[in-house]
Amino acid sequence: MARINVRELQTPIRERYKNDPQAAQIRLKVRSTQADLTDPLHCAAQPLSTPDINWRSGAHPAVGGTGDVPCSGDLLIGALAACQETTIRMVAANMGIELAGLEVEIEADWDARGTLAMGDYPIGLTAIRCTTRVTVPQDVKGERADRLLRSAEKYCVVLNTLRNGVPVTSDFSLRQLEV
Repeated sequence: MARINVRELQTPIRERYKNDPQAAQIRLKVRSTQADLTDPLHCAAQPLSTPDINWRSGAHPAVGGTGDVPCSGDLLIGALAACQETTIRMVAANMGIELAGLEVEIEADWDARGTLAMGDYPIGLTAIRCTTRVTVPQDVKGERADRLLRSAEKYCVVLNTLRNGVPVTSDFSLRQLEV
């Protein structure tokens, strides 16, 4: 069984959001971090919620990268895997269901020719497949196990963001050094 009582942990949070709905409106932020600008193949990003953490990333070998760090596509589908697994773990803990095993595997299709400006090819991932295998003890059957899987799919933030899409704005600007 889970070592952390998620329901107990979430009760005061739920109460706070009932009393102050605005408190539930969270803005996540990630920014690029200082990196060697002479290296066009690598970068790093930092989530502001955990400023001591840096995520290193780089170009995929299919577009000239060295393959020594995950590419941004890996980070994207890694976010889906992490969200799916965390959601399943939390829902199972809330339901009092012991997990005997949990595997999440994400695959994505990408045609690198679009990124390399080689013609009219899509730029970005064209399909994502998520396979999640949950193993529970034999005594967990039927409705509770089905509810676990339905709830995990329903409440996975990254899965639903990718499925439903969200508006994305992008503001590029250029500054020139004064000499």
